Amino acid sequence: MKKNGILNSEISKVFADLGHTDQIMIADIGLPIPVGVKKIDLAIDMGKPRFIDVLDIVLKEMQVEKYMIANEIKSNNQEQLEAIKNATNDIDVEWVSHEEMKHRSKNVKAIIRTGEATPYSNVILQSGVIF
Repeated sequence: MKKNGILNSEISKVFADLGHTDQIMIADIGLPIPVGVKKIDLAIDMGKPRFIDVLDIVLKEMQVEKYMIANEIKSNNQEQLEAIKNATNDIDVEWVSHEEMKHRSKNVKAIIRTGEATPYSNVILQSGVIF
């Protein structure tokens, strides 16, 4: 039995398979999941688990060189934006529209669906290298 790190076997497998520039997405409960994209559903109740809790844990396990978030979060979910900025520290950010985020979600390796129920609580994480 694994004793530390992410215990979810599906998420651990996705991370083990990532190469440089591969992407995953952490999404709120309302984001449509494109056909053919692996969905790892963690939602157990409205608001649980929280988006930021999942992001914090993922950032401990995954080497991230860049992340993408929607411009709309700036005016519609300032609290979540601040939490994302605090969690990501010096990681480069790319701002895109929410529609562009949905379009890009078609090309991620997996979408981790949280129970988050606040607007624009979605992020695409791009894998970096550890050397």
